[in-house]
Amino acid sequence: MTGIAAQKKGCIFNLDGVIVDTSRYHYVAWKRLCNQLGFDFTPEQHEKLRGLSRMASLEQLLEWGNIYMTEAEKLHWSDVKNNWYVEMISDLKPGDVLPGAILFLRQVREAGLKVALASASRSARQVLNTTRLDAYFDAIIDGNSTRKAIPDPECYLLAARALGLEPFECFIFEDSDLGVLAGVAGGFFVIGVGDPDYLSKAHMVIPGFENLSYTDLLTRITANMYSHT
Repeated sequence: MTGIAAQKKGCIFNLDGVIVDTSRYHYVAWKRLCNQLGFDFTPEQHEKLRGLSRMASLEQLLEWGNIYMTEAEKLHWSDVKNNWYVEMISDLKPGDVLPGAILFLRQVREAGLKVALASASRSARQVLNTTRLDAYFDAIIDGNSTRKAIPDPECYLLAARALGLEPFECFIFEDSDLGVLAGVAGGFFVIGVGDPDYLSKAHMVIPGFENLSYTDLLTRITANMYSHT
C-alpha cells in the first residue's frame, strides 16, 4: 500500500450519526425543552445543530425562540435536557449500532490501527457502555475533555495525541459539516459519513459502513487519489 493509506496508523470516529444514531433522542429532548419554553422545534432546525455542543445547541435554540437566559438558567436547562436524553438512551443496546459499524471497527483494529472516539457529547461514554462498544476504543475524547467547540479542531487533536499519533497519520470519520471543517483544519484526512452534498468539504464521502470493509475503503481512497492526478 502506498500514498495516503500507507501513512495511516489511527482512526478517529465521531459518535452520533457515525457509529450510533442517537440523533432522534436528541431531537425529542430538544423539542420537549422548546415546547416548555413556548415555541416549537422542527427536524430541519435540528439538522442545523449537528456537531454542536449541548450549550451551543441551546444558545442556537434560544436565538430561534427569541428568548434571553442568564448563564445560570442556561446551565439549568441544558442539564434538564441532558437528563431527558440520558433517560432515553439508557435503553440502547448493541442492536442500535448503525449497520456495518462493528465489523468495520473490528477490521480497523485487526489491521493494526489505533482507534479513538471524538464526540462533543458528554454522554458518549454511557452510549459506548450501553451498546458494548467501549472495548473497541483505545482513547475517548468527549464533551468533558474539551474546551473549544467545532469547527475548532481541538477534540480531534486531543484524540490524535491520546493515540500517540500526528494528525496526518489519522483518518477521521465525521457526519457533520462543522466536524469535517474541524478535521480538515487540524490536518487530518477526513471521511464524511452521509450526504456528499452536505459533506462536500470532506476528502471523500461514504454513505455508511454497511457492506464496506476497511480494505474496500483503502482501495476507494487510492482510486480517488489517482482520479485527481
